[in-house]
Amino acid sequence: MSTIAPASQPTEPLKSAAGSAVGSIRSWKTPIALGIFTVLSFILLVVFGRDGVSTMGLSTSSDLIQLPEVAMPTRTTGVVITVLLLALTLLSLWLVYSYRRVSVWLISGFAFLALLGFLVWASAGATIPIPGLLFGSISLAVPLIFGALGGVISERVGVVNIAIEGQLLAGAFTSALVASITNQPLLGLLAAMVAGMLVSFVLAAFAIKYFVDQVIVGVVLNVLVSGITGFLYSQLLAPNAATLNQPPKFDRINIPFLSEIPIIGPVLFRQTLIVYLMYVAVFAVYFAIFHTKWGLRLRAVGEHPQAADTVGINVARTRFLNVSLAGAIVGLGGAYFTLGSVGAFGKEMTAGAGFIALAAVIFGRWDPIRATLAALLFGFASNLQSVLSIIGSPVPSEFMLMLPYVVTIVAVAGLVGRSRPPAASGKPYIKS
Repeated sequence: MSTIAPASQPTEPLKSAAGSAVGSIRSWKTPIALGIFTVLSFILLVVFGRDGVSTMGLSTSSDLIQLPEVAMPTRTTGVVITVLLLALTLLSLWLVYSYRRVSVWLISGFAFLALLGFLVWASAGATIPIPGLLFGSISLAVPLIFGALGGVISERVGVVNIAIEGQLLAGAFTSALVASITNQPLLGLLAAMVAGMLVSFVLAAFAIKYFVDQVIVGVVLNVLVSGITGFLYSQLLAPNAATLNQPPKFDRINIPFLSEIPIIGPVLFRQTLIVYLMYVAVFAVYFAIFHTKWGLRLRAVGEHPQAADTVGINVARTRFLNVSLAGAIVGLGGAYFTLGSVGAFGKEMTAGAGFIALAAVIFGRWDPIRATLAALLFGFASNLQSVLSIIGSPVPSEFMLMLPYVVTIVAVAGLVGRSRPPAASGKPYIKS
C-alpha cells in the first residue's frame, strides 16, 4: 500500500493544472470587434458629427393611439452614444479578462445603440418614420425568412441547399400563373409550395440517390429554373399578361386590438395571410427541430448518419422527406413576391434573395430563430437605404446594400463566435 501511494499523489496536481489550463482559455474576439465598431462610431458621430435635430416619427396617421415625435440634437446624441459604446466595450474587455462570458444582451445593447447613433446621424434635419421603416423591413424580409427556414431544415438533415434561389423563383412563377388562371390566391399559394417541392426533389434525387456534389446540383438548378421561368415569361406570360400574369393579391388583415398597439401594431399585425403564415412557420420549425422526435431524427441524420442508421433510422428517406418539406416552405416565400408584394411575375424577380437567405442560415448558425433575425437584419438594411435616399441622407445607397454582408462576415468571425455547420452537411451517405 505504501508503495502505491506516492505514485498516485502527482495525479491531483496534474488534474488541477489541466483544469486550470482549460478554465483559463479566453477569447478576445468580442472586445476587439466591439472596439472596432466603437472607433468607427467615434469617427462618424464625433469627428464627422452633423449639426441639426434628428426626429423619429413613432406613429402613422391611421393609428388609434398617436405617439409624439422624438426630436434629438444630432451632435450631442452622437457624443452620448459614443461614450455608452465605449463603456460597453470596456465592460466586455473586463469580462473577458475576468474569465467571464460576454452576455448576448450586452452585444444586443451595443448593436442597438450603434444603430440608433447611425440613424440619428443620417437623419440630421429630417424625420425617419419608424413604423414605415420597420414595416418595409419585414416586407423585404418575408421571402428571406421562408428561404432561411428551408435552408435550415435542409442543412440540418445533411443536404446543402444552394437551390433556394431556384425554389423561390419557381414558387413566384407558379403562384402567379395558377392564381391568374383560377383567380384564387390560395390555389396560387399551394401551387408555389408544390413548385418549390419539385425543385427540391430534383436536388434530393441527385444529391442523395446518385451522390452528385450538392453544391454543383444547387447551382445548376438555379440556372435551370432561371432559364425555364425566363423563357416561359417571354413566350407565355408577357404576351398574355392580362389573363396569365394578373394574379389577385392577398388583402391585408388587421388583427383586432393587436393592430392598434403603437409601433408594433402597424408593423406586425396589419399584414397579409402569407406574413401570418411566416410567423407560424418560424416557431413551428424551431419547436419541431428541437422539441420533437422528428427533429431529433433530423438532427441525428445531419450530424452522424451512420449512427442514425445503426439505430434504425432510414437516412435516405429522412433526407428526401425533409429536403422536400424545405422546398415547400421556400415556395411560400416565392409566392410572396407575386401574391403579397409585387402583384405580377417578373423575369428573375427574386434578384438573389435565395443567396441572401443562405447567408442568413450561416449567420444564424443553422438555428431557425437566429436565421430569422439575420433575415430581418438584411431586410432592414435594404429598406433603410430606400428611406435614407428619400430623406436626402448623405449615406451612399451602395454602402447600405453591402452592409448586411459586411455585418455577416464580422458577426461570424467575432460577435457570434465559432460557426460550425452540421457535421454531415454536404456529405453523401453511402450505406456500408
